[in-house]
Amino acid sequence: MTQQAALHPMLNVAIKAARAAGAIINRASMDLDILRINTKSPNDFVTEVDQAAEQIIIETLLQAYPDHGILAEESGREHGNKTSEFVWIIDPLDGTTNFIHGLPMYCVSIALSHRGVVQQAVVYDPTRNDLFYATKGRGAFMNDRRLRVSKRTRMSDALIGTGFPFRRGDNFKRYLKMFETVMTECAGLRRPGAAALDLCYVAAGYYDAFFETGLHPWDVAAGSLIITEAGGLVGNFTGESDFLMQREVVAGSPKIYGQLVQLLAPYTRVIKDEDVAAEASAEGKDGAAVVAAAATAPKKRAAVRIKKSDGDETH
Repeated sequence: MTQQAALHPMLNVAIKAARAAGAIINRASMDLDILRINTKSPNDFVTEVDQAAEQIIIETLLQAYPDHGILAEESGREHGNKTSEFVWIIDPLDGTTNFIHGLPMYCVSIALSHRGVVQQAVVYDPTRNDLFYATKGRGAFMNDRRLRVSKRTRMSDALIGTGFPFRRGDNFKRYLKMFETVMTECAGLRRPGAAALDLCYVAAGYYDAFFETGLHPWDVAAGSLIITEAGGLVGNFTGESDFLMQREVVAGSPKIYGQLVQLLAPYTRVIKDEDVAAEASAEGKDGAAVVAAAATAPKKRAAVRIKKSDGDETH
């Protein structure tokens, strides 16, 4: 039996949705000259491809699970059941700026949260046909290969992914201080420009760790489960597991994660609900709905890794 045949039914539906979105993205990538691009805010773009990909994802998910809720980048909570314990968290095209320029580093990200805990995760890279996926408690995979985080233990050997702030009003000076702090301690920093894919690269061991500020739940929900199922840790800059709505995330193999948290803790910025609501309203979204989505972020303290007899780890 192949790994694919044994997948959870909800994960299979998410994979079907991600591949359908990927097909739309791949077709559009062949004719970027006719692409219609709108600007959500300076340097923050949305294309008709983002919207078409999101639509096919939502249709696929709700056809299978009409009673589930939806939290999606472009449409917020307009679709689905707003009171469901099951919430699909969707980024139809993470890395839109790369896509617009023809730089082949972007992906589709889909996660399913139940009562605030991410249970299923899919990140699909349509340019390489790489499918990253995980079910809580069942491990993480790329295509049919089991993923494990890297075994490096020294920060001086570590390759670390990051993302630059790019929106007007972002705290660039704060980021530059973080960048300098981390850069002088590690072997190298990389910034491809699609956070969901970056998180999968940590799970695959390509990076030893990753950090970024200014991210939304749909950027990190799927990747966070894929990392923990690959034996890694993910949290906010102080090492707590409350990161989904905090607009800051650090992830990595356990040894490097701990060292990176020590470097980043002085730069943490805890966000209150009213800040989240105000920011969402400024972006044209329902501030109250986005705050309500904070239920998708478990509030317990930093992850504890428990060894199972078969060598898997839970968090």
